[in-house]
Amino acid sequence: MTSRITIPQTDLNVFPLCLGGNVFGWSANKEQSFEVLDAFVAAGGNFIDTADVYSEWVPGNSGGESETILGEWMAARGNRASLVIATKVSMLSTRPGLSASNILAACDDSLRRLQTDYIDLYYAHKDDPSVPLEETLGAFDQLIKAGKVRFIGASQHSGARLTEALAVSEANGYAKYSVLQNEYNLMERSAFEADSAGVLKANGMQGLPFFSLARGFLSGKYQPGVEIDSVRAGGVEGYKTERGWAIVAAISKIAEDRKVSPSAVSLAWLRAQSTVAAPIASARTLEQVAEIMQVLELSPEEFALLSSL
Repeated sequence: MTSRITIPQTDLNVFPLCLGGNVFGWSANKEQSFEVLDAFVAAGGNFIDTADVYSEWVPGNSGGESETILGEWMAARGNRASLVIATKVSMLSTRPGLSASNILAACDDSLRRLQTDYIDLYYAHKDDPSVPLEETLGAFDQLIKAGKVRFIGASQHSGARLTEALAVSEANGYAKYSVLQNEYNLMERSAFEADSAGVLKANGMQGLPFFSLARGFLSGKYQPGVEIDSVRAGGVEGYKTERGWAIVAAISKIAEDRKVSPSAVSLAWLRAQSTVAAPIASARTLEQVAEIMQVLELSPEEFALLSSL
């Protein structure tokens, strides 16, 4: 069984793969979501990431669908205490931004949908420069003092804004952001490596990257000349370049040699980064769960090869 890790600056002890809940209520209905969640836990998983805005973008949805499904599943299985649940605030159209009143109200909404009385990791889903950081962080601090939230994180924040937020927390005695959730994968590297990584290192923090498989492009199912029928297929068109196919070929070859999935290789490259605690990846089928739950350590040569592309 894969050993768990403790995320720095927290006491969250997690499987080194966080299951993304963005597909629940979107490309996976309630029954499929329950199957995925059951398989994830059966394989040793315990860390699940969602957001209040998932999946508002689906016609007929109003947001909160993913949290609702997750809450119903935890209630049905009676397993809340054994899980680490992360959710987010600021991007739902009916609960936008990071004002104190919105954060406090949105947290209560999320707790109700999740059918729990605490959130392990609560994120500012997207930076909101219109609200003073003192107000935003004061609200998060209030939630922690009330026992509704255990730790807080920043998502889609620049290195400069994260640095500023940490300084505001320090100056005011507020709880600090413990982690950063920004996009990072073999296809999208420059922003994280040039901007985020240095700030994380300087502050003893680590990242929990989203789009770890580049919207599925790094799962191995995309190959030159192959048409893929997927709700996310449109999001990978820009990756179908000479560099993109070279990366796919390299991860596919390592996967074949190591007898694991290409997804496992892509995720292993992220885990090998000193600024990454656990990548986030979603799954809508049992086969995809099996692929992302394979945890391996790349050889120095394999890591160097992928890093050079």
